[in-house]
Amino acid sequence: MAAGTPAEADVRRAVRAVLSTSLPPRPSDPVTTPPPVDGVEVDGVQGPLVLAAVSGGADSLALAAALVREAGPRDVRAGAVIVDHGLQPGSGAAAATAAQTCRRLGLDPVRVVGASVHETGDGPEASARTARYAALDAVAEEAGADLVLLGHTRDDQAEQVLLGLTRGSGARSLAGIPAARGRYRRPFLDIPRETTRAVCAALGLHPWQDPMNADPRYARVRVRQVLGDLEGALGPGLPAALARSADLLRADADLLDGLAADALARLEAEDDARAAPVDASPDAPVEAPVEALAALPEALRTRVLRTLLLRVGCPPGQLSAAHVAEVDRLLVDWRGQGPLHLPGRVRGSRQGARLLLGRSPRVE
Repeated sequence: MAAGTPAEADVRRAVRAVLSTSLPPRPSDPVTTPPPVDGVEVDGVQGPLVLAAVSGGADSLALAAALVREAGPRDVRAGAVIVDHGLQPGSGAAAATAAQTCRRLGLDPVRVVGASVHETGDGPEASARTARYAALDAVAEEAGADLVLLGHTRDDQAEQVLLGLTRGSGARSLAGIPAARGRYRRPFLDIPRETTRAVCAALGLHPWQDPMNADPRYARVRVRQVLGDLEGALGPGLPAALARSADLLRADADLLDGLAADALARLEAEDDARAAPVDASPDAPVEAPVEALAALPEALRTRVLRTLLLRVGCPPGQLSAAHVAEVDRLLVDWRGQGPLHLPGRVRGSRQGARLLLGRSPRVE
């Protein structure tokens, strides 16, 4: 992909920035093949492996094309992984077509893997996402990949923020999709979806149109439709504005999360019973001192409570701000309330000066 159009230049620049900042610098001297040992050729040191997660849609195909062009000059191996969720007829054929396209673009290795989608209690979209990342992680570990690139665009970011607003979410959810987490990188969060479509058109690529992206049963599809209506009413700058808000909120959320983690660490260090489980069993309870928790500022206290609730087994997708607020009232609005029954069979209660969080016995 010579950067022949502005769209091609934009996606290559975005991928180049990620490779430059996320991988170790290239050696100043070219890598040379070591001399033979006992007459046997010894391979030179291989460069880092970066995988593009490819669905066959425009975003991921543009990502794959940009990666293979930017990887070569940097001694980076460019590969692809295609996850087939098997949720609809024809998904296997779509995955095979995406793999063929990736090989034609020059990516190697190219892996197609299935994903076993099991209901997690967070809805079908979350269940599919959990299965997808499990499959990506497995391939990355097996292949020894340094990075996995994902094709989320600025439009995806705007949709995520709007979805958080519809759910009454806090700053962390409104902070949207992170550009980097673990081995994952998202180079296109500042790039509109129309750019990836333009890249595919310029390269003669034919993206797969996933029918699930038009199915109104899914919340994200409905949000996408609403965002289009809002953009028509308020102007074309709306997705960029929502994405910019996410960036600003992410900085605030990162700071508050860090302060909350420090507060919890101090609480655990100072409390005789400690706020950590006393054993490693899944149903181990958590205890915390009411007075120390109640003294924290609300923004930190609710984050500490969320951390403790996740620790004892509340599913992240089911634990809402309303649940955390109920537990918070045991600390700051105590009126002798009875036990709280929270997602994941978690039970919250107050006994004297102690907050108790733990799993309720499973009913057979």
